[in-house]
Amino acid sequence: MSIAFAGNSATAGSREAGPLRVMIVDDSVVIRGLISRWIGAEHDMEVAASLRTGLEAVNQIERINPDVAVLDIEMPELDGISALPQLLAKKRDLVIIMASTLTRRNAEISFKALSLGAADYIPKPESTREASAADIFHHDLIQKIRHLGARLRRKHAVASPPLAPASPAPAPRGPIARPAAPVSAPALHAPSSGALVTRPFSTQAPKVLLIGSSTGGPQALMALVTELGPVIDRVPVLITQHMPPTFTTILAEHLARSSRKPAAEAVDGEPVKPGRIYLAPGGKHMRVVRSGADTVIALDDGPAVNFCKPAVDPLFTSAIDIWHGSILSVILTGMGSDGMRGGKDIVAAGGSVIAQDEASSVVWGMPGAAANAGICAAILPLNQIGAKINRLFAGDRS
Repeated sequence: MSIAFAGNSATAGSREAGPLRVMIVDDSVVIRGLISRWIGAEHDMEVAASLRTGLEAVNQIERINPDVAVLDIEMPELDGISALPQLLAKKRDLVIIMASTLTRRNAEISFKALSLGAADYIPKPESTREASAADIFHHDLIQKIRHLGARLRRKHAVASPPLAPASPAPAPRGPIARPAAPVSAPALHAPSSGALVTRPFSTQAPKVLLIGSSTGGPQALMALVTELGPVIDRVPVLITQHMPPTFTTILAEHLARSSRKPAAEAVDGEPVKPGRIYLAPGGKHMRVVRSGADTVIALDDGPAVNFCKPAVDPLFTSAIDIWHGSILSVILTGMGSDGMRGGKDIVAAGGSVIAQDEASSVVWGMPGAAANAGICAAILPLNQIGAKINRLFAGDRS
């Protein structure tokens, strides 16, 4: 057993001000070593423990008290999917990121883990000797730990009101001034420069629905498509979710079950028709192009866009040549800013953008970038987006 402890929980205040504590749980000594080195190189996180099995993690969780756990799926004694509910039972607010190799079985287990309370998943490279695969794994893992951990701490900050003063201050006689924010506390995310500004919805009737999502997207998509039956019957729905191969195959199957409509990974050259959900396949950018009188799918094996492949921007910008201003686009939860530039182009062409709000997003990166850019006609909680989409396709323009 390999355990490395870094400090202790001390007080809640010191935990919130200190680095994120990460527990690594993987039976591969190579993977544990890699992740430990990567985390050790970051100023805002530290390795709280490095463990070989899920059983060790369950037995040690209360003493280690991590903020984030990177949990392998396949381990001896107790595997990741079995350890997951036991870890959450002992530490309800633990952020768990499932790690697995790219197999269909592991993809299915990762989706099950999301339904059991895991915050996210990350595919492990088949071999860490391939530099590009290791670099992507490194980048994505550190970003997921940072953003998901920061969201946890923001929730704690909101849930924990400031301590009352020892003796009450005299009541002010004039207008009540809002207290200044403490200058010593580091910002966990960049706040918007002011009140978010929305613009009117397009006056043109939408002829297509485009959706982009990333971290937290599978859960959000499956919830959203359950409400979109009437829209799917009338227009094509095209979705780009940041996700690797095999995982998108499983996601398409889940979307078909949730929506009760045909949903599948898009195929190069496939005609785009109403009544179907087209999902960008992992590892390929999805665009739409004109082929004679038809609109067809064009899959692109080019370089990553916004560090992603598939990326949302290529889909959004390509749609303008087909539907011009008759586009309704939706940007759901996710890290980064993918979709914002494509959304700007859609708005410039006369279309509309809806963004998921911060409170209902797992990570308010992508929708936050669009909201702060001032391109959104609405910024809504996830549970209101479906109804709004239905009204817009039924003729509402406000």
